[in-house]
Amino acid sequence: MHDSLSTGPRWYVISLRPRGQHQRLRDVARRAGHAVIALSPVRIVMRDDATTRAALRDVLACDVVVFTSPNAVAAAKALQAIDTRAAIVALGDGTAQALRRAGAREVLRPSRMDSDGVLALPVFDAIAGRRVGLVTAPGGRDRLAPALQARGAQVVRADVYSREPCGLPRTGLRGLRGADGALAIALSSGEALDLAIGQLEPADLARLRRARVLAASERLAEHATRLGFEDVVVADGPRPAQLVAALNRPQR
Repeated sequence: MHDSLSTGPRWYVISLRPRGQHQRLRDVARRAGHAVIALSPVRIVMRDDATTRAALRDVLACDVVVFTSPNAVAAAKALQAIDTRAAIVALGDGTAQALRRAGAREVLRPSRMDSDGVLALPVFDAIAGRRVGLVTAPGGRDRLAPALQARGAQVVRADVYSREPCGLPRTGLRGLRGADGALAIALSSGEALDLAIGQLEPADLARLRRARVLAASERLAEHATRLGFEDVVVADGPRPAQLVAALNRPQR
């Protein structure tokens, strides 16, 4: 149900990450004396078909290529080598590290790990008339394409994986019901929170709403507030260490 800690966890941090992708948050939380409840409402499905392969080849031939997540890198690498003359942009440290492991020599990354941070990179200052490729998933980073098109760029997209809804794990539900301490939600995806809420029984949902929300951005904090959460704090970013550090921040 949760990590075994000698003095008991100070917080139970609910992870809404996709199935099988909780370990980094679990490690960070445990070092800080907390436990993680894995409550995945989505799973990652890699795409492997002729249409996706053709789309990826087209994207890698663009002037600039943006990888939106480590999952995007893993899915692309499974389809073909990430070999391109394009300027490569990574959304976040984890994505940049995944690209370097995949063989990319030079990777641009924003200091602010969201769509606005990507758009502020100098490579997009004079992008009119150039082709920008997005390696992503359906629904992922939907703000990027319209903003780039508004600057005159031609946007080409390769959806190399998908996030598919799945049933909440029984172990996670038992963890939510049996937690004997304060609850917090590590929130880096509004979609994941929506999907989790839609599957919870009324009593479980009431318990979840009493949790502190550790939002990775102002946008996500506003989303949680609209859903009825009252104890919401904004972290410095979506990394596990940033989310866990936000446990000590005052309510916004």
